This record gives sequence, C-alpha cells and structure tokens, in this order.
Amino acid sequence: MLRTLTSASAALGLRAAGWVRTMASHQLLVAPPDALLKPLSVPSRLLLGPGPSNLAPRVLAAGGLQMIGHMHKEMYQIMDDIKQGIQYVFQTRNPLTLAVSGSGHCALETAVVNLLEPGDPFLVGVNGIWGQRAAEIGERVGARVHPMTKDPGGHYTLKEVEEALAQHKPVLLFLTHGESSSGVLQPLDGYGDLCRRYNCLLLVDSVASLGGAPIHMDQQGIDVLYTGSQKVLNGPPGTSLISFSEKAKNKMYTRKTKPFSFYMDVKWLANFWGCDNKPRTYHHTTPVIGLYSLRESLALLVEKGLENSWRQHREATAYLQGRLQGLGLQLFVKDPALRLPTVTTVAVPAGYDWRDIVNYLMDHFSIEITGGLGPSLGKVLRIGLLGCNATRENADRVTEALQQALQHCPRNKL
Repeated sequence: MLRTLTSASAALGLRAAGWVRTMASHQLLVAPPDALLKPLSVPSRLLLGPGPSNLAPRVLAAGGLQMIGHMHKEMYQIMDDIKQGIQYVFQTRNPLTLAVSGSGHCALETAVVNLLEPGDPFLVGVNGIWGQRAAEIGERVGARVHPMTKDPGGHYTLKEVEEALAQHKPVLLFLTHGESSSGVLQPLDGYGDLCRRYNCLLLVDSVASLGGAPIHMDQQGIDVLYTGSQKVLNGPPGTSLISFSEKAKNKMYTRKTKPFSFYMDVKWLANFWGCDNKPRTYHHTTPVIGLYSLRESLALLVEKGLENSWRQHREATAYLQGRLQGLGLQLFVKDPALRLPTVTTVAVPAGYDWRDIVNYLMDHFSIEITGGLGPSLGKVLRIGLLGCNATRENADRVTEALQQALQHCPRNKL
C-alpha cells in the first residue's frame, strides 16, 4: 500500500511539474498597465445636465456597504422593499412590479421585447430620441412599426393619437412622458382610456419625469411604466424600475413565441422578484450594490413625499427658467404647460457653438450641462435640476456660469 501511494505521489509530482512548465512556456504579451498602478482619481463636479445627477449622500453611503449574496434572505427583503417603493412612486398596485438590471434603455427593451411578437402593429410617438429608440427596438423584434413623427418640441393631442389608433390598430402605443432631448412634458390624462377603447396597451417612458412631474399609473390607465435610477432618484446608473398591468401581463403570458431575450424575459424576472407567489428561482446575478443604492433612493423619495418632490422641481425649474430668460436666452418649449420640470431646454443662442458653452462651464466651473441629443442636437442646451440638485442655489450657479460663458465664448456675428 505504501509503495502504491509513493508511486502515485511521484506521478502526481511529475504531472504538477509538467503543468508548471506548461504555464511558464508562454511569456506574457501584455504588461501590467501603468494607469492601473495609480490610485483612482475622480473630479468633483456639479451635474446639471439631463442625467445622471449627483448621488445623494445616503445613496453614496449605501454604495460602500459590504456585499451579500444575491439570493440571501436579506437580499430578498431589500428587493421587496424596492418593489413597494416602485409601487409608491408609480402610484400603482400592480403585483408585477420590479427592477431591471440595466439602465432605462434596458427597461424599454424589456417592455418591447416581452410585449411584442413578430408582425404585431406598434404605434410610436417619435418626438425625440426616446421614440426613435423605441421604434428601433420594435423593428428589431419584427413588429410593424408605425411612427408618429414630430419635430423636437412637439407633443401628441388626444385627437392625433385617436386618429392613429383607428388607422393602424396597434397592440401597443409608446409615449414619452418626459422627452429629455427636447424638454417636453407629454400630457397623459385620457390616453389610457383612449387605448382601452381601441384594445391597445399603453407603454410610457418616465425616465426624465418620474419624481419631478405628477404621474399616476393606475388612475391614468398606463399599462407599462418604466424609469431609471440616475435622474430624480439620484442613484447610480445601472438599474431601472418597471411595472406591468394585468392586461400587459396577460399579453406577455399568452405569447405564441418566446421573447428573443432570456435575460429580459419577464416571466423569469417576475419569479426572481417574488411577483408570482412561487418559490424564487435563480435567473441572473443582480447588481447587489446597485440595489442597495436604489433602495435608499426610493426611501429618500418616500420620506420626502411625491407631492413635495413635484413642488420642489416645479418651483426650482420655474426660478431657473426666469433667470435664463433674464440672460436673454430663449426657452425652446414655448408653452409653459408643456415644459418638463426636470430638464430645461434653451435654444442655442445665435452665433455661438453650443460645444464652446458646454466646455466653458465644465472647464471653468466644473458644472455639466449638455447640448441636444438625437433630433435636437445642435438646437438646444439642456439643463437639469434633478432630485437633490433641484435648488435655487444650483439655478443661480449655472445661470451665473452661463453669463460668463456668453461673455467669453467666441461668437460669429455674421
């Protein structure tokens, strides 16, 4: 027995030596990068663009907590807290309410990929970049996409939507509540009733509006609503919030084909988030630390109260817009009732390159504002007062910085 063990040990030693030689037989081609041998350095900036926004201190602290397992009972409790928070901020009683492991784009794609099958007619309000993205995703899943295209700054009336519903008979209508690329706030009252009359589901993007403008998912008849973590919620990007009505759930659960994406399959997500009253089954590893932060973001909004948050954004943004007009800048959205109370757009002043203005604020004041996006590129400057950043102090800071930029940036007087 001893001889056998000795022989086996010797053979194992030779094999291990062979492994070492094999590992050493290839030289490293890539040297350790010098950049990663230096400490991380992140500048301090005031983020007054359309998002992401600065993290609230409590959210920042949550991001420094230690990891736990994504299927620990304590993590399930955090997920349940998040679901209740989403139901509050959405004003919905939908059981099928959860967070998606991805940004607002991921929530949009989750909705479209699960709700639409190849050949389904899809009516899309395209009055900015988010409608463009919704139409693009619809085309990729094989839906018959019918865009209602408007120039940046436009919105959709009930009459226009009803005419399109009657013409195209879609199974799904997409509208953007807060079109951050143009600064438009789309009215929502009556659109859910209209969709029900035409047997159509209503999908609404509230990424730039949630917490800043009133939205009542159940009372307004919205079938699917989603938002992101990085705007008014003052959380890190990477998680998004979504909720589905019973009608939307029925459409998804009676599909003839499986959704193209396993990662975004709502049946799996609903189970993992405890929405189906069945034992939870592993689907994917959630961003645990991101969910800590999201939980705290929602807790802050719950403590403040929706009505107070809506008032804060309305008042701070109205003050900002008055200051901007005092500089001679023109608000891009002419109708005050249609101005988004989170992201303000001003027309790029004549003779200026918008890039010069944006860069001047960043270089001289460490303040971020941005230019347009998609159809509004080159037409507007975008200034966001989001969540804890929605203060008169920040409105004053950005206005004074803009005043300096307009005095010092080159201007073409032709």
